[in-house]
Amino acid sequence: MADRIKQYMAYVDKLLESEDENIDWDEEMKKHLVQIAFFAHERFIHLIVTVLFALMSILVFLYAFSNFTPAIGLLIIMLLVLLIPYIKHYFLLENSVQDMYEQYDKMQAKAGHTSFVRQGKYKR
Repeated sequence: MADRIKQYMAYVDKLLESEDENIDWDEEMKKHLVQIAFFAHERFIHLIVTVLFALMSILVFLYAFSNFTPAIGLLIIMLLVLLIPYIKHYFLLENSVQDMYEQYDKMQAKAGHTSFVRQGKYKR
């Protein structure tokens, strides 16, 4: 998934840098909104998985205080080893979807549409 989102964002950046006047920006924006929806859904699912995994890790860690065994210690290590990549992947999805919103605003500008950002209704 990480490679797919990076490749897609590179494709859109290349489109935005293009000076080709034959690009149908309205069609590209429709495609982009579909991709945003796909990646936002993926982001939501990974948020749920990451939070549940983190809660499970905390519960096992708290259980280890009262009933520590080598098996529980190994379980804690395995959970932490898996939790770190889950968090890293979730943040990749989160940041990429945010960047895709900005790409959409740039596409609107290229298409000659007035964007929400350019109307001054959105402040960063």
